Amino acid sequence: MTILQPSEEVIEQAGEVLLEGGVVVIPTETVYGLACNAMDEAAVRRVFEIKGRPAENPLIIHLSSADQLDDVAVEIPDLARKLAKRYWPGPLTMVLQRHPEVPSVTTGGLDTVAVRVPAHDVARAIIEAAGCPIAAPSANVFMALSPTQVEDVDPEVLIDVDMIIDGGRSEYGLESTVLDMTAEPPRILRPGAVSRADIQTLVGGPLGNIPPSEVRKAPGMYRRHYAPKSPVRLVDRPLQGDECGLTFAANESELLLKMPKEPRAYGAVLYGALKQLDGKKPKEILVEEPPETPEWEAVWDRLRKASASLQ
Repeated sequence: MTILQPSEEVIEQAGEVLLEGGVVVIPTETVYGLACNAMDEAAVRRVFEIKGRPAENPLIIHLSSADQLDDVAVEIPDLARKLAKRYWPGPLTMVLQRHPEVPSVTTGGLDTVAVRVPAHDVARAIIEAAGCPIAAPSANVFMALSPTQVEDVDPEVLIDVDMIIDGGRSEYGLESTVLDMTAEPPRILRPGAVSRADIQTLVGGPLGNIPPSEVRKAPGMYRRHYAPKSPVRLVDRPLQGDECGLTFAANESELLLKMPKEPRAYGAVLYGALKQLDGKKPKEILVEEPPETPEWEAVWDRLRKASASLQ
């Protein structure tokens, strides 16, 4: 299928495809998404089928503006609106009480709904063109690496979609921060580009913890996720010399990639680096552990999930 560049005509066409029940690969500032009309049950089921995603794993609804929040959520706390004003458009997802008109298939059968407004101009333009909320999980096979450029979208996904739009490399490269606003105090279900420290500053206090038996109210809460096909092992030593900084290696010597020392820059290239190493089909991918400081929380979350076993 032809990969299309975003133009007014292409964006309008994408909106029509979505409104008619189609599935479109779209860019966002976090990762590429597999978009469908969030209010169309058949379209949502099709996305689950394409990804091989469990039906109990809720999707995130994407809006073009915070003004649409009341269309998909109810009993919205003032703090949620304050967070939306500060971080939308942007990589923050909030879990709220589901509006009755949102199909339960979209929310994984839960009475909550995960919502955000993407910062990518093309994504928002497509949502506006469709005139409906869009569900857009990452454009990958379930549990595989999320694509941060259109060339990295899984071939198994591409054969089943109706359109593919190239919006360039994703700015953040990691999925959005997910904040559960139905808990008191709010709690982070998935770390992302919006940091815990930033949220706590706005909230005015510490965030809550997730109980071990917590129901999965958002994507990314599986023990293993965002993983390459090759096994990943974290190591607590430099992989090349003493001054190498953060590094990846496939089988130690076959291919070594030096990674940025700043957490946001590291996160932006993490999935691309894992995919590049995975393409060599190594026996394992070695990853030097990054610093264990709060700024690295989102990166550590993804590395732990990528290196977790299936057992």
